[in-house]
Amino acid sequence: MKKLALFGLLLLFFCFVTASSSAISENENAGLHQSTENKLVGAWRLVSLEEPDAQGIIHKTDCTGQLVFTRDGHLSVQVMYRNTERGGQGGPVQYAQGGYEASFGRHEVDERAHVFTFHVEGAMVRNLIGKDLPRAFEISGNQMIVNSTNSNEHWRVMWERF
Repeated sequence: MKKLALFGLLLLFFCFVTASSSAISENENAGLHQSTENKLVGAWRLVSLEEPDAQGIIHKTDCTGQLVFTRDGHLSVQVMYRNTERGGQGGPVQYAQGGYEASFGRHEVDERAHVFTFHVEGAMVRNLIGKDLPRAFEISGNQMIVNSTNSNEHWRVMWERF
């Protein structure tokens, strides 16, 4: 009888340890995801936007802008191109109109891939509405570098936390 009671206690202890380690693991994963979300949340100012020209030479575009991530999963971005001499656009045609870029929507983060996907709900360039725009990102200190995951787009944006 003592052996059966001891076996029961060991089994109960094993179940408790297994359940506890599983809960700790889930909490650690949630904390990891939340820490990335927390790193994104807030207002960012545009430091630089680099784009290749027709010959593939990288140029820093003369612009200013702001990117905002909210805790509840919303995102908005605005960029004003100071020089609109490039065909009246001043910026990538697919995102800007008349030298200005503005869009808003929701975002989701893939922590493992270092990608957030911007689900566009509203934009100056109306054909962006309803699109999902995946963006690779890297955060270091108070700076974040964002690139398109689209192999046809070769721009790079550096943001800095306000």
